[in-house]
Amino acid sequence: MIRINDIIDKITEYNQDGDLDIIDRAYIYSAKVHEGQVRLSGEPYLSHPLEVASILADMKLDVVSIAAGLLHDVIEDTHATPEEINEMFGKEITHIVSGVTKLSSLPFSSSSQARQAESIRKMILAMADDIRVILIKLADRLHNMRTLKFHSDRKREKIAQETLDIYAPIAGRLGIYWIKRELEDNSFMHLQPEEYSKITTFINKDRDERKKYIETVKTFIKKKMDEHNLKCEVLGRYKYYHSIYQKMISQNLEFEEVYDIIAYRIILDTIPQCYEALGLIHSLWKPVPKKFKDYISVPKPNMYQSLHTTVIGPFGERIEMQIRTYEMDKVAQSGIAAHWSYKEGHRFDEKMSKTYAWIQSLVENQENIRDPDEFLENVRIDLFPDEVYVFSPRGDIKTVPKGATPVDFAYIIHTEVGNQCAGAKVNGRIVPLQYELKTGDTVEIITSKKQHPSKDWLNFVKTVKARSRIRQWIKMQEKERSITLGREMCEKAFRKYRLNFHTLLKSEEMENVVEHFGFKNVDDLIASVGYGKITPLQIIRKVAPKPELEKEHDSIFNKIIGRVRKKKPKTGVLVKGVDDILIKFGKCCQPVPGDPITGYITRGFGVTVHRTRCVNALKMSPERQIDVEWNVDVEETYPVKIQVLSFDRVGLLADIASNISKNGANILSANSETRGSKIVDSYFTIAVEDTEHLNRILSAIRKVKHIQEVRRIDG
Repeated sequence: MIRINDIIDKITEYNQDGDLDIIDRAYIYSAKVHEGQVRLSGEPYLSHPLEVASILADMKLDVVSIAAGLLHDVIEDTHATPEEINEMFGKEITHIVSGVTKLSSLPFSSSSQARQAESIRKMILAMADDIRVILIKLADRLHNMRTLKFHSDRKREKIAQETLDIYAPIAGRLGIYWIKRELEDNSFMHLQPEEYSKITTFINKDRDERKKYIETVKTFIKKKMDEHNLKCEVLGRYKYYHSIYQKMISQNLEFEEVYDIIAYRIILDTIPQCYEALGLIHSLWKPVPKKFKDYISVPKPNMYQSLHTTVIGPFGERIEMQIRTYEMDKVAQSGIAAHWSYKEGHRFDEKMSKTYAWIQSLVENQENIRDPDEFLENVRIDLFPDEVYVFSPRGDIKTVPKGATPVDFAYIIHTEVGNQCAGAKVNGRIVPLQYELKTGDTVEIITSKKQHPSKDWLNFVKTVKARSRIRQWIKMQEKERSITLGREMCEKAFRKYRLNFHTLLKSEEMENVVEHFGFKNVDDLIASVGYGKITPLQIIRKVAPKPELEKEHDSIFNKIIGRVRKKKPKTGVLVKGVDDILIKFGKCCQPVPGDPITGYITRGFGVTVHRTRCVNALKMSPERQIDVEWNVDVEETYPVKIQVLSFDRVGLLADIASNISKNGANILSANSETRGSKIVDSYFTIAVEDTEHLNRILSAIRKVKHIQEVRRIDG
C-alpha cells in the first residue's frame, strides 16, 4: 500500500512551495473516518484514497486537488458531513468533494437511458463548475479499474463498459492520454479477455527480438541527430493493447498485419528543431504518402501538439514517428493538468479558458433540458466530436461514427443481427435503413431469418465492420452458388468423356490440378469453374491428358457464359484461350486494340471487355474478372469517341472530316456546338483499327488551322 510520505515526496518534486500541512490534515481525517472499513481486496479502505491522491500527484496537481482526493469518499461512505469538511478544510475543498460525491451517486431510474443521460449531464456540469472534480473522478476510476478483479463477473463487465463508454473518452478529450490508455486496456481485459490474451501472447512471443529491433532503430535515429548536432531523447514503446485491437477491427487485419505496434518518439528543445528532425528522418527513410500530420501548426482541441509521420524503416517495414518538444510531451502526457493554474487559489488563465470554452458551451446548450431523449439528441456532445451516442432498446449506450445507419448499429450488436437486418425502428418509428443516426436515438433492429445482406447496403454503411461483414457474406454466397454450379458443370463434362468426377475429385491427379491452377483446395477450383474463370475441359485435360477431347466443346461453360457463336469468324478478343464465347465491348470506355483490357463475366451475356483503367472495370468484383487479350489475327474496326475544341471559322468541320477520311477512318457520328467566344466543341465517333491508327488521326486533326485541343474521351 502506498504511504502518505510517498505522496508528499512526489509533491515536493514539482511544487516545493505547496501547503503540505493541508495534505497531512486531510490524510489524518480520512484515516479517522474510514477506520474499520475494508475494500473487497481485503485491504483497509484508506488504501483507495491514498492511491487516488498518488495518481493526482503523478498528474502534478495542486495541493488542494490532492487533499480533495484524500477526502473524495468521506461524505458518501462515512459519517462525515459537508459542514464538518467546510469547517476543517474550507469552501474550496468542500466544493470539490461535494462535486465528486454528486457525480458518484446517480439517482435510481427504471430507464437505463435516463441514467446514461444523467451521468453524462453530471460530467458536463462538473467540468464546467470545477474541472478538478472530473480529474479526481478519473483518478478514482483508474484505481477502481486496477482492482476490478475483486468484483463479480457481472459487476466487472458493467464497470468496464461504463469506463470505456464515458471515462476513457473524457480523459482523451482532456488530453490525459496515459489515463485514457490505461482505462481502455483495463476495460478491454475484462470485456474481451480472450482477445486481450491473444494480443498479450503475440506481443510476448517475440519480445526479446523486438527489444533488439527497438534499440537498433533508436541507434539509427540518434546517430542521424548527432551528425547534425541535434540534442534529443529517442523513445520506442509498444502501442497499447486496446489501440492495437481497435486497429485490427477497424481495418480487418490479423495481428501480424498491424505494422505499427511499436511507436517512436523524438523529443527536442525547440519547435524549429522538431521540423529539422522531421527533415532528417525523411532523408534517412522514405516517408509514406498521406501519413504526415502537423499538430504543431494546428494543435488538437485538447492542446496536443506533435509532428506525426510514417516512414519505411531500415528493414522495409513501416515505422510511426512522433516528433515534439519537451513541453509538448508534457502536455501530451498530462493534457489539461500540464497547464494547471489552480495554484494558491488562482483560476484558469485566459488562454486556458478559451481552450476549454466548449465545456461552458455544453452547459448552456443543455441546462434547460430535462428529458433524457431530448438532452442526448440536442446536445452534440463535444466530448466525442466525430461520434454519435445511441441506445439499444435495453438502454445500453453504443458509439457509432457520424453518418452511421441502423445497419451499422445492427453489425455493432452482432454479425448475425446485421446479416438478418430486415428493418429498423428509431425512437419507436420505422425508418429507412439509410437513416443517419443522431445522438440520443434509441435504435431497435427488426430481424428475419429470410433476410440477407444486400450489395446496396455498401453504398451507405459507415463502419468498417459492417462493410467487411457484408462483403464477406456476399462473397461466401457467391462462392457457395459457384461451387454448386461448378460441380454440376464438371459432372456433366466429365460424364461426356466417360470419367467419374466424384472418384477423380479425391485423387492425387486432382490435387496436382489444384496446385497447377494456383488454388488452395478443391472447393476453390470448383468455385472458379462456377465463376467462369476456368472451364471443366481445362480440368479434364490435366486429369486425363489424352481422352477424346476434340469430340465436342465445353457446351456447359458456353451455356453459362453466353450464347455460342457457331461457325462465325473469330472475334478480336481471346478469352483465356476459349473459343465461341459471346464478346461485348464496354460502351463506357470503348476499348480498341493496343489498350490494356480486362474481361467481366456476365451470366447469360458472355464477357464484356473494358479498358483496365475504366471506372466500371475498377469497380468489378474480382471473382467475375477474367483474363482477355487482343487477337492479333483478326482485322476489325472499333468505335472511339473523340472531342475537338477549336475556334470557329468557315470550312472547319469539312477540314476535320477530310483529315479523318484521309487517314482511313470512317465517321460514325458527329455533333458540333458553338459556345461563347466563338469556341466550337465537336464530338466525333470514328471507327479505328487500333490505338496506333487512332493516334495518327488525332495528330492529323491537331494540324488543322485553329484547332486548340483534340482528345479521346470515354463513350
